[in-house]
Amino acid sequence: MGVITDNLDFWGEALRGTLVLFFGGGLIALILGIIVGAMRVSPVPIARAVGTAYVNTIRNTPLTLVFFGFAFTLPPLLDIRSSGGVQVAFAVAALGIYTATYVAETVRSGINTVPVGQAEAARALGLTFGQVMSLVVLPQAFRSVIPPMMSVFIALLKNTTVAAGFSVMNLGSARDWLSERGENQLVVIICVMVIFVALVLLLSWGQRTLENRWKVAR
Repeated sequence: MGVITDNLDFWGEALRGTLVLFFGGGLIALILGIIVGAMRVSPVPIARAVGTAYVNTIRNTPLTLVFFGFAFTLPPLLDIRSSGGVQVAFAVAALGIYTATYVAETVRSGINTVPVGQAEAARALGLTFGQVMSLVVLPQAFRSVIPPMMSVFIALLKNTTVAAGFSVMNLGSARDWLSERGENQLVVIICVMVIFVALVLLLSWGQRTLENRWKVAR
């Protein structure tokens, strides 16, 4: 336990960094993913084309390259001086924009489970496409996508460690930082693994809670 108790300052900062990346990136991914998912099933050809291009381009690009783009390309283009806050902001944006493609595809698969007749009936009542999606389709779609959506966010949690390679403090930085303090690297890695397992179990508990609350009676 010495590796934990002797380095509480580091573990607190690293855990906080991981949670900031997770919640910040998750919020961006959820909002952007829902929008792109709706675009993918939109009756407007241009919206479908833009949504498809976004998903196919970003999803097929390695996350590390997305980070490189945000870390080394955007600051010079925007004339922004790199700092700790800027690095965290860019890391959150990179994670969110990348994960949004998976959220979009999950949402699209959920939309496809809703009978087409319900959307047609809503349109016949005079509802716009946005109203049909927000009031009729998406509330039903979310019930069916809770397990795959949670898998996306579990992957996001683990992907936060990529930010460690771009000077953003998080649990992925543990091995490098604590090895400089003389701690055993294997013990450090095991500690990080245990923390991630605990966080994933917490997300799994949240998934079960949502499934029980929103499950469809059969």
